[in-house]
Amino acid sequence: MARSTSSGSAPAPERIEDVDLEAEMQGSYLEYAYSVIYSRALPDARDGLKPVQRRILYQMAEMGLRPERGHVKSARVVGEVMGKLHPHGDSAIYDALVRLAQDFALRVPLIDGHGNFGSLDDGPAASRYTEARLARPAMSMTRDLDEDVVDFVPNYDGQFQQPSVLPAAFPNLLVNGTTGIAVGMATNMAPHNLIEVVNAAVHLLENPDATTAELMEFVPGPDFPSGGIIMGLDGVRDAFETGRGSIKVRAKAQIEQIGPRRTGIVVTELPYMVGPERVIEKLKDAVQSKKLQGISDVNDLSDRKNGLRLVIGVKTGFDPEAVLERLYRLTPLEDSFGVNNVALVDGQPSTLGLRDLLVVYVNHRIEVVTRRSRYRLARRQERLHLVQGLLIAILDIDEVIQVIRSSETGEEAKARLCQVFDLDEVQAEYILELRLRRLTKFSTIELEKERDELLAEIAALEELLGSDALIRAQVSQELEQVAEELGTPRRTILMNAKPAAARPRKGQEGDLQIADGPTFVALSTTGRAVRIEIPEGEELAPPARRAKHDAILSSARGTIRGELGALTNAGRLIRFHPIDLPSVPPASISLAAGVRLRDYIGLNDRAEQVVALVELSGDVPVALGTAQGVVKRIVPSALPAKSEIEAVALKPGDRVVGAAPAGDDTELVFVTSDAQLLRFPASAVRPQGASAGGMAGVRVADGSEAIFFGAARGDGNVVVTVSTNRAALPGTDAGRAKISDFGEFPAKGRATGGVRAHAFLKGEDVLQLAWVGPDPAYALDAKGSVRKLPMTLSKRDGSGQPLEAPIDSIGGAL
Repeated sequence: MARSTSSGSAPAPERIEDVDLEAEMQGSYLEYAYSVIYSRALPDARDGLKPVQRRILYQMAEMGLRPERGHVKSARVVGEVMGKLHPHGDSAIYDALVRLAQDFALRVPLIDGHGNFGSLDDGPAASRYTEARLARPAMSMTRDLDEDVVDFVPNYDGQFQQPSVLPAAFPNLLVNGTTGIAVGMATNMAPHNLIEVVNAAVHLLENPDATTAELMEFVPGPDFPSGGIIMGLDGVRDAFETGRGSIKVRAKAQIEQIGPRRTGIVVTELPYMVGPERVIEKLKDAVQSKKLQGISDVNDLSDRKNGLRLVIGVKTGFDPEAVLERLYRLTPLEDSFGVNNVALVDGQPSTLGLRDLLVVYVNHRIEVVTRRSRYRLARRQERLHLVQGLLIAILDIDEVIQVIRSSETGEEAKARLCQVFDLDEVQAEYILELRLRRLTKFSTIELEKERDELLAEIAALEELLGSDALIRAQVSQELEQVAEELGTPRRTILMNAKPAAARPRKGQEGDLQIADGPTFVALSTTGRAVRIEIPEGEELAPPARRAKHDAILSSARGTIRGELGALTNAGRLIRFHPIDLPSVPPASISLAAGVRLRDYIGLNDRAEQVVALVELSGDVPVALGTAQGVVKRIVPSALPAKSEIEAVALKPGDRVVGAAPAGDDTELVFVTSDAQLLRFPASAVRPQGASAGGMAGVRVADGSEAIFFGAARGDGNVVVTVSTNRAALPGTDAGRAKISDFGEFPAKGRATGGVRAHAFLKGEDVLQLAWVGPDPAYALDAKGSVRKLPMTLSKRDGSGQPLEAPIDSIGGAL
């Protein structure tokens, strides 16, 4: 029985349409895939953010959650984002917010979280328990949004506006990486070091045709938040060139004494997104399945103060290095990171290499700076127009007041002001709204000053907008400023070595991959170190041509699995094994392939630098000199067998400036900043113990310091000096350089003032650099590139020749 409506009208007729099931399923699936790809899973290549991340940062900026203000409940942020911008569930928004705050997931976290935001092994607390605010880097991502730098689009219901992309003052996609799974595609991008990425972007701005190989000189590889060691550069090279590659990441571990008679493996850094609990679980499985022997126990001693510390005990009778090598094969202490650089470019998913990513970002920043400059130009032109009208009115203020008072209405007053004073409607309206307190003589002075400032700013903005080179220079300057404010040292070490083998060879399960043998370690003046495997007693052939970083600061012979010492400017002697240093063949030596030695040995203080390598097994004394003119000789084999010792007791404010092997047949050399050189026999300095403070080496004048110390033997040595002005900014004054024959400098006694080594010209008052050693000498700039020195010798007290470009360091040949 059919039911009737209350009004008695007939029921509406049914509307049934026949559709093809296959076509309907295809269309619906494509719509779903499109939504996932473009609205959820893939980041924009310009700002490196997915839509939910962009909306979180924008909404938090709109809420005023700046770094200097207090935290608010994360649930409040989630509610604001979900209600205004993101039409999805609160769990997805909170998960994205949590990742933006995790310092182990992002290289530069964008949100400052307060509370339990999770760890590698545990999830975060609920949003009602945690609090959040924007971190300093996020302010750089959202800066200038109110100056029309990007397009705004409606939100999901058209009630609010949201940016289609953020201005992104640094290359966030490369710096922080990302991960996401869409329909039919996925993305997995590694984080990189902010300073290195900015340097590459600046180089691309200056050289638009730069190749991927050139950019890799600035960005040698990923830089994970957890540190670790990248084994082998082939995967990195593939990822940078094609956007796809596999990178082997190894934990940072070392053999230590964990008890009076116990040796253990101490892990202080793990591969990216690998937690200690996962390592312990895999280790226990390997021990129980009899695949791994020699493990006595494992303890996780990690805490917030000291960071990660995983201690693995090794049983007596087992080689800890062989056990560690097996751990790399069987546990996540060595893990793979599959790079798949898929991001949205002009709304289309694309696989991008390093150069492609930088090009997209650089073009985005050029557009942002251009739009911002246009906006500022328009605002200043508008303001100048009003100021000019005010100045006209103030010149005859009595008549202006009379015109206004005698007018019946505001419209009539505006029309009469335009007619009498030749103003337009905008200027007249502004004058009518002006307060009388502004119509003073002092206000006139202010207006004239403001007019002149506006004219200067308008001229500068017009010049900027009229030159592509100036726009690029402005982008470069802003990038370098961000890098200076937010950049941190590299955490991940790059090794041009092979990862652990998939399985050991038969009969060699306990052997190490690298056999012991003689080796030669070279340290460049830029701090890079390489290992050169050469037979004992053989000499190195000099390279055919000098490449980047090929100026030697120090070198030492040893064994691959033995120990060498690294002497720092803080007076510390740190023992290290050269086994994991990048190895280069003797036939083609290049220190550009080297690793930064300060990272390799774990120097945390950015001011502490390695000044020399020391052979620990020899009986030849090593001499060191300090900035305050102290000299000391030590015998390495007589030093305590500790991982690090104090090689010299430095006075407050003093530092080591150089060190070198110095037998009794050598001469010690000081060069001071006021251009004094002192040479005296090494036999005048008796060897001392580790705790001694040394003795007087050179007399240093007030306001000066020793800038070079070394040892010289035999003939063929030269003295290189570079003069400049003390007040000049670093890198702005190339200065003058001079090369002299070391034999022209007379020897004097220890603790004297030396002889003049360089004559200052007008405008010069200090030696910037000095070096003494066997000819030839090589100079490098701040980026490690080789720079020219004078070709001819000068007299010892000459003034030198002008340099073509600034240099940062001087060293010798191999």
